[in-house]
Amino acid sequence: MDAKNQAERKFSGRTALNFAGRTLWHLPGHFGIARLLGRQSLRCVLFHDVSDTESSFTRGLGGTITRKNFEAALKFITTNYTPVSLQDVLADEDGRALPPRPVLVTFDDAYASVSEFAAPLCLKFGVPAVFFVNGACLDNRQLALDNLVCHVANVCGMDTINAAAHEACSATGIKLRSMTEVFASFLPAISLSDREVFRGALLQLARINESALAEETGLYLTSLRLRDLATFNFEIGNHTYSHANCRTLLSGDFAGEIDRNKTLLEAASGRKVRSFSVPYGSSADLTGDLVAHLRRSGYEAAFLSESRVNRPCYDRFCLDRVSISTGSDDVLFSEIEILPRLRSAKDGVLAVSKSEHTASRVESNEAALTNRLEGTMGQRM
Repeated sequence: MDAKNQAERKFSGRTALNFAGRTLWHLPGHFGIARLLGRQSLRCVLFHDVSDTESSFTRGLGGTITRKNFEAALKFITTNYTPVSLQDVLADEDGRALPPRPVLVTFDDAYASVSEFAAPLCLKFGVPAVFFVNGACLDNRQLALDNLVCHVANVCGMDTINAAAHEACSATGIKLRSMTEVFASFLPAISLSDREVFRGALLQLARINESALAEETGLYLTSLRLRDLATFNFEIGNHTYSHANCRTLLSGDFAGEIDRNKTLLEAASGRKVRSFSVPYGSSADLTGDLVAHLRRSGYEAAFLSESRVNRPCYDRFCLDRVSISTGSDDVLFSEIEILPRLRSAKDGVLAVSKSEHTASRVESNEAALTNRLEGTMGQRM
């Protein structure tokens, strides 16, 4: 089966499951039915950009929610769940003392729209939040690489993206067909230094004056607005300095991407940074070295965004979140309650299958070894 057919099959399966989840919302006792699919404790939801229009910098990233839909999502959350703060989560030592159906609202990246539109609505609904910020973008000094890729793809096309990728990797065999491939396949496979070469090539090939364009668009927070977020019951978290793929970071890179960002954000916000959000949200980026560094540096929690269940007694350094881009009650119910349970159940089945396969191989190898030993002993006797 080729990649296109696999993607279509995966999309079709997800659509069917989402339809089933949306259907459950309209049945009596829908939360009780959801519990039959498995236990779930803390729900964490994730937003990015809150805006009624997408620009060339965000069109195609899939991270924008309209103000109307964001407000509808907050209404759904406050009606059906109990919003909690990061402090509530950290104070719950065994994962069992949180209120019924707790939900933690989070934001990633450094979009100014979070301060302009989202924070006032969160205050209106009494919802605390955590905002994970990339310090490189503060005060619109430069563009986040994701937004730069998006802009170049929308304005110049994928040929320019591929030309920049060739310069970064010195390989002519690369053929990136979409922004999804850039973020899912290309960037996770290159080093931090190659990433900077790619950025530089994009700017040069597209003839962009980055500082001027960043200032003109005003896409990101100012330091002043970052500090003001505390009055909206927002806590600031670390999202790396430049939104790097953490799986490519070496131990020597932690100082520039993680420690530097922590220092910058604490100086700008006037408050301690104690949580970390993995850029792109993949567990493949939450390496053992990264977790060890976070623990040594005083962090108390780390977040992914793979839309899976956080069960009771969850690991604070592997908290999962659900990305939200809708305001529809039935879709929100499916995304928060049903799909994470189904994904986690599938993971469990695959883990058992893999374990049984491994055990079978071990048993077979042990039997073969025993036969060889018995044969050897028989020859010696």
